[in-house]
Amino acid sequence: MILLYGTGRAATHLGHAFVKAGVQVVGVVGRNEEARNALAKVLGTKAYSKRDELPKADVILLAIADDAIEKVALKFPQSEAVIVHCSGARSLDALEPHADRGVLWPIQTLGTGEPIDLSTAPLVIDSNTDHARTVLSELAKKVSSNVVELAHDKRQRVHLAAVLTSNLPVFLVREGQRLLRAADLPTTLLEPLWRETAKRITELGPEAALTGPARRGDIRTIKQHLDQLADDPDLRDAYALLSKLIMRAHGF
Repeated sequence: MILLYGTGRAATHLGHAFVKAGVQVVGVVGRNEEARNALAKVLGTKAYSKRDELPKADVILLAIADDAIEKVALKFPQSEAVIVHCSGARSLDALEPHADRGVLWPIQTLGTGEPIDLSTAPLVIDSNTDHARTVLSELAKKVSSNVVELAHDKRQRVHLAAVLTSNLPVFLVREGQRLLRAADLPTTLLEPLWRETAKRITELGPEAALTGPARRGDIRTIKQHLDQLADDPDLRDAYALLSKLIMRAHGF
């Protein structure tokens, strides 16, 4: 039985994954009444405010922003439940003073839209006691066939790699679309490119999938691009630095 604390994207995707896996969600706790009622309704459970008497649970999952974990954990009533956060970057210490602490972190983008299928996504767990480890391992294996146990230092490295792999490229897609809109061009022109790039990275690996002027050492084209970004110095600097890193990695 899980008590879900939070109503945002992580809480929504994980909540749906628990229900799909047949794990009982005994309640949703949240500050915003409308949000907690809405999430509780779709998960088929009850909504609670922080002031309510909360139901008993085997796991209390804090699906909240990283910076809020320590504050919420400190104020959350201590119980026999394993208290868990879903951050790849924060340590188990953030959940003190609770006796049984753990991490349940899906290595997957948890954005807006339809609930994501986590059944094959890497699901990272960590714990501070044998009891917490047993409870989390059983829970994680119900949700995903790909469960990995990683200590904090390893999770931090994976989290950094995940940001480089997912968050930064998505932001660059946004910037590319912004440049097209500024020139009255449709952003859909980039969609086939993005889909094919993602497919080739998965099938061939990033070394074989990488193309473009920096990969070819095409200095003239790079200079032309930098000239086009003269009025956008931050993006210009980012383009120049990334191009430099690519060229250096490929011997130019």
